[in-house]
Amino acid sequence: MSGYVKDTKWEKSKMPAHQSRSRTKDRTNVLNRPEFLSLNQPLKCNAEVRCSARRPGQMKHQQSQQPEYSQVPTEGGKDRRESLKLPEEDCIQLNPSFKGIAMNSLLAIDLCLSKRLGVCAYTSSSWGSVRSMVTLLALTGHGITWICGTLFCLTRSNTLAGQEVLVNLLLALILDVMTVAGVQKLVKRKGPWEMSPGFLDCVAMDTYSFPAAHASRAAMVTKFLLSHLVLAVPLRVLLVLWAVLAGLSRVLLGRQHLSDTACGFALGLLHYSLVQRVWLSSTSCQTLISIGTLSWRPFY
Repeated sequence: MSGYVKDTKWEKSKMPAHQSRSRTKDRTNVLNRPEFLSLNQPLKCNAEVRCSARRPGQMKHQQSQQPEYSQVPTEGGKDRRESLKLPEEDCIQLNPSFKGIAMNSLLAIDLCLSKRLGVCAYTSSSWGSVRSMVTLLALTGHGITWICGTLFCLTRSNTLAGQEVLVNLLLALILDVMTVAGVQKLVKRKGPWEMSPGFLDCVAMDTYSFPAAHASRAAMVTKFLLSHLVLAVPLRVLLVLWAVLAGLSRVLLGRQHLSDTACGFALGLLHYSLVQRVWLSSTSCQTLISIGTLSWRPFY
């Protein structure tokens, strides 16, 4: 033993100085500590390349040697995998864009304000005692009400100018009802309180919230009457006030948002400008009246 110890000491003394220094550096290197060993490990790409380089016969042989119970999925495993798959609406977007954040914030503010303004949504609400009056005000801006009233006035009118205005107003009302119904079917936005539509709403195809049909109709009719009727200043002020209240009545009833009403007013003005561009002449209106009454003779 003493001879073996002497030999090892002699070998160490014969070791070059640069090897002893490299070993000392390896001992003192921080990356050789256990907590940093993962930093020194090679990448897994080499192992993947070796696995891909295996022969297909070897892969099939290994798969055939696997036990049968590993190939049959258990019900517990299925439940775990299904529980891990979250629906899209429950997933959180980690890096939302500025546009998305701004849009979500505006929609949240709109919903909050609309719910606070829905003071007549139910009879138990803070303004539930005047709910019937607000409902009656909303009825004055309904599409069925205006179409029936325009048809009644058209049957009572005896002048060419009056019939021309009423026919164009009737076409504008039909355009408004069809356009709003189409946009509502596309967007399918529900009201802040998610109430079911009434019978007249279903007849007028006003089943969703966006855009507000009452606001669109009120804005279009008000602009139309102010342009084609000679009214005194007090009547003009009352007409504008009615348009605003008729549009906001649906917000008070909890059926529409504030943004729906604002877009409805803008859409109504757009309908009026479109009707003005395609205004039907008196001759065309008389032809439509004769077709509608099955007389086929224009009024002279």
